[in-house]
Amino acid sequence: MKTTTNKHHAKHSKHDTKDDLKSIPMAELLKKLDASENGLSQTEAKKRLIQYGPNELKEKKTNPFLKFLSYFWGPIPWMIEVAVILSAVVRHWPDFFIILVLLFSNAVVGFWEEYKAGNVIAALKAKLAIKCRMKRDGKWLTPPATELVPGDVIRLRLGDIVPADARLLDGDPVEVDQSALTGESLPVTRKSGEAVFSGSIIRQGEISALVYATGENTYFGKTAHLVEEAHTVSHFQRAVLKIGNYLIFFALILVSVIIVVAICRGDPILTTLQFALVLTVASIPVAMPTVLSVTMAVGARLLAKKKAIVSKLVAIEELAGVDVLCADKTGTLTENTLTLGDPFCAHKFTAEQVILNGALASREDDNDTIDMAVMAGLKSKESLKGYKMVHFLPFDPVHKRTEATIKGPDGKEFKVSKGAPQVILKLAANAEKIKADATKAVDEFAARGFRSLGVARAEGEGKWQFVGVLPLFDPPRKDAKKTVATAFAMGVKIKMITGDALAIAKETAKKLGMGSNILDASTLGDGKGKETKKMTQYIESADGFAQVFPEQKFHIVEVLQKSGHMVGMTGDGVNDAPALKKADCGIAVSSATDAARAAASIVLTTPGLSVIIDAIKESRKIFQRMNSYAIYRIAETLRVLFFMTAAILIFNFYPVTAVMIVILALLNDGAILSIAYDNVHYKDTPEAWNMHMVLGMASVLGLIGVISTFMLFYLGERVFHLDRAHIQTLMYLKLSVAGHLTIFLTRTRGPFWSIRPARILWIAVLSTQILATFIAVYGFLMPALSWKWAGFVWGYALTWALLTDRVKLLAYRIFDPVKTKPKHGAKVEPISIASG
Repeated sequence: MKTTTNKHHAKHSKHDTKDDLKSIPMAELLKKLDASENGLSQTEAKKRLIQYGPNELKEKKTNPFLKFLSYFWGPIPWMIEVAVILSAVVRHWPDFFIILVLLFSNAVVGFWEEYKAGNVIAALKAKLAIKCRMKRDGKWLTPPATELVPGDVIRLRLGDIVPADARLLDGDPVEVDQSALTGESLPVTRKSGEAVFSGSIIRQGEISALVYATGENTYFGKTAHLVEEAHTVSHFQRAVLKIGNYLIFFALILVSVIIVVAICRGDPILTTLQFALVLTVASIPVAMPTVLSVTMAVGARLLAKKKAIVSKLVAIEELAGVDVLCADKTGTLTENTLTLGDPFCAHKFTAEQVILNGALASREDDNDTIDMAVMAGLKSKESLKGYKMVHFLPFDPVHKRTEATIKGPDGKEFKVSKGAPQVILKLAANAEKIKADATKAVDEFAARGFRSLGVARAEGEGKWQFVGVLPLFDPPRKDAKKTVATAFAMGVKIKMITGDALAIAKETAKKLGMGSNILDASTLGDGKGKETKKMTQYIESADGFAQVFPEQKFHIVEVLQKSGHMVGMTGDGVNDAPALKKADCGIAVSSATDAARAAASIVLTTPGLSVIIDAIKESRKIFQRMNSYAIYRIAETLRVLFFMTAAILIFNFYPVTAVMIVILALLNDGAILSIAYDNVHYKDTPEAWNMHMVLGMASVLGLIGVISTFMLFYLGERVFHLDRAHIQTLMYLKLSVAGHLTIFLTRTRGPFWSIRPARILWIAVLSTQILATFIAVYGFLMPALSWKWAGFVWGYALTWALLTDRVKLLAYRIFDPVKTKPKHGAKVEPISIASG
């Protein structure tokens, strides 16, 4: 009893100590953690990693056995299980064992494919694992956040997801978004000494912090997962599930008719019921969820190879329908390799002084692209010797400037600031004298495609003086113009989104052939009221937007979506997160903050627009595969159901046995998984689910299948006078061979030979049909057919497949006529489309 009490007391004390770490004085915390503000050594960090374990939460994993058993629970498994029981009741043991095999094969295939898809997601999560800036051996490093240990000193910046529980060290207050943890929508201010918790997001400011708890020991636990497998059902999945429901409903009606007729005729009720159940099972698209997950997982792997990591699998489907892509200029359309031009100097300041003051308002440790470009403009790094940074305020999207307090070589303090020219001009006391010249300089730089940075300086407690303007050139990416033209040819309109001046945006758009209708975002309104029709058209027809604030991106996306567009949006900052979530497909660019990555559906690991276009192409190919599968599945279900129902009602004859139906389902569903790897051509227009076309094409193919099967039935019974037992085997082989030939018809819009099938597809189909032929010829669970009859069935099925392929081409003209597109000749630029 005493031992138990002591254990409880120890546990309680440990809990109290852990909670105390967020509030005890910093000096005491440093002592407890045996740490300092200079961070840990690598040797000490390795020891602590063994002691505390990785900075991650252990995921609750479902027991694989229980997961496997879950595949025997649900409407479809129940129906198969009832068929198994009925087979046992009527002592149809061959049926019993074959249906049991169907039940277990569906469970095994579903479990295995979901397991593989889960491995893909796990691999993608590993690639997207957040990194953090930590101080080891006195140097700032950026290893994965899982390597953090208590006692580590980390650097938190705008857009970072806080990687562990930490106490803020000396510095300015920061704004922290804790909505993922507490549900509070407004950010809270945290000062030096206060705690910030794992999973919260830095909205404003920059500061160092001391880690005091990691992994499962964090106060709230890591609740803001960077990447999670989305279980939301996408537009496309909803459409496919509707098809599944339609087929089940249709099957139940026809099966009900069969049961009623059988009862009226006095057929054995248990046998009829068992057959009806098996027929229903065969018509249900059992493989549909599996085909969906396999196709998505395969697509995710392909995109990962192309440097686009999918964090929400449904994004692949949504991307196929994107017709407007709102793309960041910097880093997506341009190189994001800034070079400094000759600066504009205010009165009494030299070019060297403008660059020096700009460099002093930068911080090398942050590795910021702009800061690095400004510092690279110094004649020598020696220029900064003797200057000491006393205080630094980092850039944020609201204030649009950095500010530093510097102690000069003479011991005197002064302030320097750099940022958006209009912001720096408002700050400066000498703005009125210099405004006209500075504005003219900014406009001239912009006309040449240069971004401008204003620089100001204040001596001691004196007023700010405008020092000059630094021009920064970010050249368009070499592949950007070609990629933009490709996007237009694919029916995707690219709208440039940039915070830069209007003139810069127009100059860049001109170089890339994007159109010249670039709007100043300030004219768009605040988006809080109802959008006028004129404003909607204004936004819809624009080729891009300049001087955009992050919150205006959300407004642009919302207006375009309300106009019926499927919108893709690229972003990198913490304030881009709402727009990335709002877009049909949010894309975080390679330089994105952790918060932007968390909000996006796709994360790029390499800069540029071409990666996004590759992703769109791939998603359209995936859509094509799913389209092919949907038409095939509906056609085959209609073919089997109509033929079976008609034969039973007209001839009072079951043309195939229950066992044959089960074998058909097993072979068909097993081979059709290979469609996920098939060769397809992407369309040059955004994909949209065309139910009229899908149902129309499937009905035509299904009807022809019914006619051809009835003709073979007639030949077997009336011309060649086969007995009905052998006719059943004949029908089985015909349905099997012709059914799998249908996939070669549905996979192309043109003649079946227009796109070569993937090796895995034709090998899978050929293998299953050779097996089906052996089953028929050697009489496994059915009367044996001769090789002569088997050859006849193959020839018959192939002849009808060729005929059906020609009918298919005609049907496409009726159900989905191709709209003629203007040819893109040498003189036709994408501008004409954009400026329409």
